[in-house]
Amino acid sequence: MLLKSLEFKNCYGQKVRISDIPVMAQDNPLYFKVSRRLQLFMMEIDRNPKKKVFSFRDHLKKHLKWPEYQSIYHTVELKNNA
Repeated sequence: MLLKSLEFKNCYGQKVRISDIPVMAQDNPLYFKVSRRLQLFMMEIDRNPKKKVFSFRDHLKKHLKWPEYQSIYHTVELKNNA
């Protein structure tokens, strides 16, 4: 799973960082949902600038159903730590 982070300045001039954003292909069925959630999350941050560092993974964990969250952030477990 590839993750990216995003840094920008909000309307008050504060530097804000969002981490743990999943990189998804556009043909993925959950691509639209994740991109829309990211837009809503950025608007929420812009309105309430209390912190400077946010985790998109934690945001999705709170707002998505668990099976959808697992399908986005699934990790392949290796047998015998190989």
